[in-house]
Amino acid sequence: MTNKSIKAVLWDFGGVLTTSPFESFNRYEKEQGLPDNFLRTVNSTNPHENAWAKFERSQVTAEEFDELFLKESTALGHPVRGQAVIQLLAGDIRTRVVSALTEISKDMKCVCLTNNVSAGKGPGMSRSEEAQKAVLEVMQLFDQVIESSKIGMRKPDPEIYKYTCEQMGMQPDEILYLDDLGVNLKPAAQMGMQTIKVLGEDQLLDDLGTALGRKFN
Repeated sequence: MTNKSIKAVLWDFGGVLTTSPFESFNRYEKEQGLPDNFLRTVNSTNPHENAWAKFERSQVTAEEFDELFLKESTALGHPVRGQAVIQLLAGDIRTRVVSALTEISKDMKCVCLTNNVSAGKGPGMSRSEEAQKAVLEVMQLFDQVIESSKIGMRKPDPEIYKYTCEQMGMQPDEILYLDDLGVNLKPAAQMGMQTIKVLGEDQLLDDLGTALGRKFN
């Protein structure tokens, strides 16, 4: 059902505008003989104070993250260096979703809210120059880009959503928020935002079109 109160769209980056890094995690786990979803298990253990959380808040350097993640993964039975995880973060741009963003940005405010780390190049954590250029082109479509590594807060801390609403100059019920992680959507929904959990590209475009009363190919 179309929600006519929506005045802005808030976008996560990885897993929404790009393919999910979890796909890269799963490939790596198979290649290295690790248990399925092992890297996600490390990241979800003590989720607010572990190496990953500190890295996304810029409380540790890439070198410190490398060692901390190694300690945490070793404690769970399979040593993996943090640097190996960093290499897996950048996904491929979803061009159809970018086309939808381009259309929406012409008449609605669009803001990107992303958990990222300072080890990559830009909000999408791309590492090659070509990928970095592609990400920067997407970022130019947003009215504002809010990065966890720059403000010292990360999703799903409720404070980052309050901060984002203030930055956007809008009330929560005026915002439609897309993210691929339910844990990130829950606090936003509790504040009053309409939310879409992104499971895949087709589903994203269908649900986005329904919410906004538009058709996206």
